[in-house]
Amino acid sequence: MASDGTRKQFWKRSNSKVPGSIQHVYGAQHPPFDPLLHGTLLKAAPKVPTTPVKAKRVSTFQEFESNTSDAWDAGEDDDELLAMAAESLNSAVVMETAHRVLRNHSQRQGRHRPREAAEPEQTPEPSPEPPVVPSGDLRLVKSVSESHASSPPGSASATVPLRRSPSLPSSATVTLGVSDPSALSSSALSERDASRLDKFRQLLGGPNTDLEELRKLSWSGVPKPVRAVTWKLLSGYLPANVDRRPATLQRKQKEYFAFIDHYYDSRNDEVHQDTYRQIHIDIPRMSPEALVLQPKVTEIFERILFIWAIRHPASGYVQGMNDLVIPFFVVFLCEHTDDEDVDTADVSRVPEDVLRNVEADTYWCLSRLLDGIQDNYTFAQPGIQMKVKMLEELVRRIDEQVHRHLDQHEVRYLQFAFRWMNNLLMREVPLRCTIRLWDTYQSEPEGFAHFHLYVCAAFLVRWRKEILEEKDFQELLLFLQNLPTAHWGDEDISLRTGWL
Repeated sequence: MASDGTRKQFWKRSNSKVPGSIQHVYGAQHPPFDPLLHGTLLKAAPKVPTTPVKAKRVSTFQEFESNTSDAWDAGEDDDELLAMAAESLNSAVVMETAHRVLRNHSQRQGRHRPREAAEPEQTPEPSPEPPVVPSGDLRLVKSVSESHASSPPGSASATVPLRRSPSLPSSATVTLGVSDPSALSSSALSERDASRLDKFRQLLGGPNTDLEELRKLSWSGVPKPVRAVTWKLLSGYLPANVDRRPATLQRKQKEYFAFIDHYYDSRNDEVHQDTYRQIHIDIPRMSPEALVLQPKVTEIFERILFIWAIRHPASGYVQGMNDLVIPFFVVFLCEHTDDEDVDTADVSRVPEDVLRNVEADTYWCLSRLLDGIQDNYTFAQPGIQMKVKMLEELVRRIDEQVHRHLDQHEVRYLQFAFRWMNNLLMREVPLRCTIRLWDTYQSEPEGFAHFHLYVCAAFLVRWRKEILEEKDFQELLLFLQNLPTAHWGDEDISLRTGWL
C-alpha cells in the first residue's frame, strides 16, 4: 500500500498499462506453467526432451525466485525444491499415483499383521537401500505403484519404497497427495514459526526499522504477535524510527478525536443524514456478526466511516468501504485481548482507553488504504470498471480456455468481479484468510491497487476445473459468486499468492 517509487515490482515485468502483458503465470508447484496445456495428460516416454528457454525468460524466473525466496519459508532449500519441481507433473497423474501407493501399502500391511502376531520374535529383514539420486541430477524417484506398472511381469526387480534421496535435505521432502498442513510435524511448525517471529522481532527491535526488509519478510505472512505494529509500519502510519513512534501515535490519536468532536454531531444534519443512515444500515450486514453487533463496536465503526466520508467529499461513503474496516480493527484489537478467537471477543471487557487507541489506529490505516484506491469509490466507480476490464484481458492471456468458456455462456466479468474489487475479496474468503492476504498486500507498494488484480486472476485459475464443468449461465454465476472457500486457511492463501 505504501508507495515505493524506487522499488520495481517483481511481479510486474512490463511497462504496459495492461497487467496481462506477462507471458506466463508460474505455478508454485510446477513452474513454468502453460495454462493452455493444463488439461493435457503427460504421456509416458523414456525421456522427455527439454525445450530451450530464452535467456530473457530464464532471467525473469530467476529474479522472481530470488524475490520470493521466503514465500514458503523454505530458506536455503529453495533452489533444490525448484530444481525438483522443474520436472513437470500432471496433477491428475500425481493424485492417481498417490492413491495407488496408499492402497498398495494398506494391502501389504493387512497381509503382514497375521504373520507378525504369530512370530513376535522374528527380526525383520533390512529394507533394500533406496535408489540414490545424484546431486547433479535432481529428479523425482518413481513410486512403488509406478515401478510395478513399468516393470515387465516376472521381473526380479525388488520392490523399493519411495524414500527421500540422501542428496536432498530433510526440509525438501515432498509428500504427494497430502495438502493438509496438520500432516506436518507440530514441532517442526512451531520451530519454523518461532524462527520467523525472531526475525520479525530483531527487525522491529532496531532503532530504525528497515522497511524494505520488512516488506520482504511480510510477503509470506506476518506472525500474529507482531502483526499490528508491522501493519502500522507498512501502511506508513508509524515512522521507521522507534523513538518517534509514541509521539506519533499520541498526536494522530488526538487528531482523530478532534475530528469526532468537530464533525460527528453533524450526522443528523440534512446534508449528512443520508450518509449516516446508509452507514447505520450497512454495519449490521457485516461479519463476523458476533463482533460487529456488539454496541461498542457498532458505534466505533459508525464514527470511523462517517468521519472518513465527511473528510473525503469527492467519494463520500460507498457500500463496500464498511467491510474494509474489519481487518484493521481485528488485528489491532488482538494486541490487547487474550481471546484466541477475536471474532467472538467481548469488547466490553477491553479498557476504554485501549478501545479509543484501537479506533484511532483503525481510522488512520483505513484512510491510508482508501487513499490508494479512492477511484474505486468516486462517481460511477471508474477504478473498479477499469480493473474489471484489466482482469478480463489478463485471464484471456493466461487462460484462454476459461475466458472463452465464460464468454460462450455470456458470463460477464462485471457480474462477479465487481464485488471482488469493491470488497477486496472479503466476501469471498473467511476473515482469517483476508488478514493473511493483507499481509502480502501491505508488503507490496501498490498491493491493494494492482497486486489484487493478479490474486483475482489466480482465483479463476484455481477454480478452472469447476468453471469448465459448469455448462449453464446460472450455475456458472452462482459458483463464481459463492466460491467454496469456507474451510480455507493460511496455507491456501499462501498457495494463491505463491503462484504470483
